[in-house]
Amino acid sequence: MKLAERGRGKFRPTSDYTIDDVRKVLFEKIEEETMNIIDDEDDLSALDQVKYDPNKFNVISLFSGCGGLDLGFELAGLIQEIGYENAMRAFDDKDTYKKVREQSIFHTLYTNDIFKEAEESYKLNFPETAVHQLKDIRKIRHFPKADLILGGFPCPGFSEAGPRLVDDARNFLYLHFIRCIMQAQPDVFVAENVKGMLTLGKGEVIKQISQDFASAGYDVQYKLLNARDYGVPQLRERVFIIGTKKGLGFKYKYPEATHGDKAHQKPHVSLEDAIGDLQGDPGPYFTGSFSSMYLSRNRKKKWSEQSFTIQASGRQAPLHPSGPDMNKLGPDQWELPGDITEHRRMSVREAARIQTFPDWFQFSNGGKSGVSENNLLDKQYKQIGNAVPVLLAQAVAGPIAEWASKHVKERNKDDVFTQISMF
Repeated sequence: MKLAERGRGKFRPTSDYTIDDVRKVLFEKIEEETMNIIDDEDDLSALDQVKYDPNKFNVISLFSGCGGLDLGFELAGLIQEIGYENAMRAFDDKDTYKKVREQSIFHTLYTNDIFKEAEESYKLNFPETAVHQLKDIRKIRHFPKADLILGGFPCPGFSEAGPRLVDDARNFLYLHFIRCIMQAQPDVFVAENVKGMLTLGKGEVIKQISQDFASAGYDVQYKLLNARDYGVPQLRERVFIIGTKKGLGFKYKYPEATHGDKAHQKPHVSLEDAIGDLQGDPGPYFTGSFSSMYLSRNRKKKWSEQSFTIQASGRQAPLHPSGPDMNKLGPDQWELPGDITEHRRMSVREAARIQTFPDWFQFSNGGKSGVSENNLLDKQYKQIGNAVPVLLAQAVAGPIAEWASKHVKERNKDDVFTQISMF
């Protein structure tokens, strides 16, 4: 509730909000935001090109980036249809994967992002079946029908906890995710975000966001997952918010960790497992000095460990595990011992491996002439660091793929019965 005060304090939490109050304010805010969108013929022409496939579970990808989340879901849908061994064997080879990927139960029909190079990468690596809109989501009025919506909406800058959904312009992006849900009416949605969302505002922010999504007619749950527990050679914790349409009869269950120290689990994947073979040919990497901020903490993991989180920045990329370990000099102060040439940042190719992208996946750098190599590389690092690790996405998608495969068959059977009964 907006209070009669100036500044950020006007967004203080209000303790007596009910779910009906939240729903009312949410719908009013979405209506207000929608009214501010100027009708664009490009939106309608884009919708005309969307091809809904009744034999698939059709996907809208918001904030799609280069497609890490999408690729993981596509892979999970392929595993569901042709089996794990067959799908993973195909996944390693571009030509083989190209021949079988369309068998996935998931079919992406529409994507949206504002990052030009990421969209270029998406088009380089995915079939030409999806309609892409390189446009601010706040300027899109119309979304197509879909069965599933995916997206890692940018983390909003909340000043304080509580029902901050009213009037604070910084917090509207996830409302547009909800606006898309209300138009597309999917059976399921998956939203990914950073770990800090859980503790922001002493936990009140994630509760409010969950209520907001639930207000659109969904049973909502959320959980923090660590990518390394699903075969990703990286310490990367992310929140996954899963919503299923009320009355659908599908209860999503988060996947159990497949990697760890327990008897039934595989060992965690190490840096040596992931990138050890690239030591002689790592590909280009971001060069230059290391700032005092960069040297304020350890940036180097051992070969036997998992990487630090891959950042969306070449300058902030973790150090390669070769060479001597960093030395701690004091609070927020580390050094790189020995000759500086013994230390380098992870290359683009290594960062992509750590995010579990296959080697055939291409990352556009924009190809602009007169731009420094570091700036071109940074476009690629940004895409890679912003992406959801492919194998983490695949694990999250698994239970949905299993249900979706059965649901599509039942849906088509019901459609045939309805058509027959009309005659």
